[in-house]
Amino acid sequence: MRVLVQRVSAAQVTVDGQTVGRIDPNPQGLVALVGVTHDDTEATAKALADKLWRLRILAGERAAADLNAPILVVSQFTLYADTAKGRRPSWSAAAPGAVAEPLVETFAQALRELGATVATGKFGAHMEVELVNDGPVTLLLEG
Repeated sequence: MRVLVQRVSAAQVTVDGQTVGRIDPNPQGLVALVGVTHDDTEATAKALADKLWRLRILAGERAAADLNAPILVVSQFTLYADTAKGRRPSWSAAAPGAVAEPLVETFAQALRELGATVATGKFGAHMEVELVNDGPVTLLLEG
């Protein structure tokens, strides 16, 4: 599992012109773009959720857990693109939707169980993600 994390001051996801997920950080929150590969498990998803919740990347070296910072979780299979050959990426390392969707939901639910306010995108939909990257701060977590 890969989670590309961005520290944000605003973020939302729209599908077909409708907002499906939005966070209003005060002052900071996180956007977590989540990619799943074939051998990921619920344990992987829960461990990465815990790591994200406690990751000290907000102001004053504090974590989302310290500040109750909201998190927007968006599925992102393209994090597993293979661009080694040619100019057309291969998506073979990305888990199929039937495997990935429950694990992205497990990740989001694990964050909620830790105490996070979580908004999500819509799995499998064409989403428009708007965010204001604060810093900018962008990190890749892998599990």
